Amino acid sequence: MSVIMSLSRRCWSVALVAGLLYTGMIPTLQAAAPTYKPEGEMRWALYVTLSPAWFDPAHVAAVGTTPFWVCYALHDALVKPMPGNPMAPSLAESWGLSDDKRVYTFHLRQGLTFHNGDPFTADDVKFSFQRYKSTVLHEKVREVEIVNPHTVRFHLHQPWPDFMTYYGTLATAAGWIVPKRYIEKVGDEGFLLHPIGLGPYKFVSHTPGIELVMEAVETYWRKVPHIKRLVFKSVPEGTTRLAMLKNGEVDVAYDLEALAAEEVKRDPKLKLAFSGGIGSFYLDFLEQWDPKSPWHDKRVRLAANYAMDRQALSEAERLGASPPIGSIIPHTFEFGLPIEPYPYDPVKAKQLLAEAGYPNGFDAGEITPNPPYFSLAEAIANYLRAVGITVRLRTMERAAFQAARGAKQLKGICVCVSARYGNAATRIEEAVISTGTFAWGGYPDIDALFTQQNAETDAKKREGLLHQIQQLMHERVMFAPIWLYIWPSGIGPRVEEPSLMAINPFPWSAPLEDVRLKKM
Repeated sequence: MSVIMSLSRRCWSVALVAGLLYTGMIPTLQAAAPTYKPEGEMRWALYVTLSPAWFDPAHVAAVGTTPFWVCYALHDALVKPMPGNPMAPSLAESWGLSDDKRVYTFHLRQGLTFHNGDPFTADDVKFSFQRYKSTVLHEKVREVEIVNPHTVRFHLHQPWPDFMTYYGTLATAAGWIVPKRYIEKVGDEGFLLHPIGLGPYKFVSHTPGIELVMEAVETYWRKVPHIKRLVFKSVPEGTTRLAMLKNGEVDVAYDLEALAAEEVKRDPKLKLAFSGGIGSFYLDFLEQWDPKSPWHDKRVRLAANYAMDRQALSEAERLGASPPIGSIIPHTFEFGLPIEPYPYDPVKAKQLLAEAGYPNGFDAGEITPNPPYFSLAEAIANYLRAVGITVRLRTMERAAFQAARGAKQLKGICVCVSARYGNAATRIEEAVISTGTFAWGGYPDIDALFTQQNAETDAKKREGLLHQIQQLMHERVMFAPIWLYIWPSGIGPRVEEPSLMAINPFPWSAPLEDVRLKKM
């Protein structure tokens, strides 16, 4: 079964504009009187180890999107992506923008309480924002004003067209709310040991490296969850995830490799579901900024692009579901510029290397993949070696990789992933401009264009500036885009509705209150 969907830039734009201009006409969506009780237990096999840091939205920097597994269960946000609306009202019933485009006013949903009984108020909104770790947001927001317990205003220094992109989508977790009184009582460490939220599920237990257990909140404002108990199991090994799915230990096995996916297809008791469309895989030439490195030469970077058969990689790794791309920014994103992927041309790759002074190739050092995509990196390494670029595979545990990448301690080239939500600007801000979290260098003219677009309130002019940046990225061969990640998961026989891609393009089960098991 396929749940691959697409969302055009126009849909994103319309939703964003609608959200920004809404001034109180959004209907209140309180849960109707339940006609059912939550029952049963549903289990997921995750392909990475759950980090306790993900329990606290303040630590969720949208490095990839896996932390939102937990946010969508335990927590809630003022505004968040939901089915049919990438910027849906949630804890904020409505919001509005002032005429001078400097003040956002949020009207909060009343009568809600955190899992421990503390009331939800504007104090929690201000507190959550102040402790959220985002340089960009804190630089842009001058003041958070509590008008009354159910109204809060964000005052910007200057008009910033991306405020709601950063605050109301999964570009960050700044809009996800935590309880002020509880955290002040137990401290940050105490909160990680027993998180309290406003979401459809409450924390029961966490066994590090093993599982996270949660239980339904029957008073959740949107609707009563269908499943009584959720269990997220950490299962990094793909063969183990498949075995657990086949013997009924889990109901959903995320992100299966090609051989495992083929086995699911052959099993009449199981279903195969494809989801994704947010993660851009690419080679990051980390040493391109070093004049002594071969990667400093654009022709060498271009050779690496021509060396890879992207479609063959997709066929081998993801049953052909991941389409080759020519940019790290999905063309479906608002302000995304469509760019054709490089064709596979090893002859041209060798010619470019010879022109750059490497007729016999060169030793490129390490290639480090974003875990757990080691087999993809091995295949890419083989393509590079075939044209003369010798690389050595370096594998790391996911947390160590993220730490090393963030500290800019990796060397050689990286099989990196950008899965940040938002629009073209959020991706560029993260990996392209010289101050980006994952940028090893940058160009002054691109930095200047980014600063210009960041203050441009005319959408058409802003699009032109962002398209210009993306064209320069392509011409300068800053990256070697590989594919837009779409991957197979296995669904067990007990599952009625896994809610994969219900929030397009969030590729995992969400909203979790909508997930259902079959009536037995």
